[in-house]
Amino acid sequence: MTEEFLTNLIGLQSIGTALGVMQVLLARKNNIHNYLFGIASILIGLWVHYESKLYADLVLHLYYLGMSIYGWVYWKYGKQHEEAPISSASPNEYIKAIGIVVGCFILMSTWLVGFTDSDVPFWDATTSAFAWAGMWLMAKRKLQNWVFLNISNVISIPLLIYKDLYVYAGLTVFLFIVGTSGYFTWRKIIKNEQDQQPANA
Repeated sequence: MTEEFLTNLIGLQSIGTALGVMQVLLARKNNIHNYLFGIASILIGLWVHYESKLYADLVLHLYYLGMSIYGWVYWKYGKQHEEAPISSASPNEYIKAIGIVVGCFILMSTWLVGFTDSDVPFWDATTSAFAWAGMWLMAKRKLQNWVFLNISNVISIPLLIYKDLYVYAGLTVFLFIVGTSGYFTWRKIIKNEQDQQPANA
């Protein structure tokens, strides 16, 4: 990468990072407006990952965009036209999430190896596969979204460093920390709601 190009990427990463930080902090607080910041961050990420030839992450960001719009609507209206609560994933939803991981990895790695010039096809595909499942669970407002997203984060950090995307690597470390906190915060919310149910019955 040329110095000027790398500088431009760092600038875009910084803006995307700031928006991403706001998104994940709001998500941790169970605030629906996290999706506004998330969508803006995703649009910047699309360009950065395209320029870095991280094509699986590029497709992942397109998926993020769609799931963010879906999640925004689902969080707001749910299935019964009322706000969907946080809940734990059912066994069936676990199976679907794992299926998303396996299916995404197969599709992404096949595409990256056969039709792109990616130099990290399997690494890139694995990162994306867990993130796809995590975003689906996030859109469904399921506690376990944090688990799948953090697996993706752990795999993604060294990949981003390898690609000289240091700002995004730093953001991903931050996302891992907040994701861990988010899991326990959401679990506490679920427990508090369960404790209140008998009193409201």
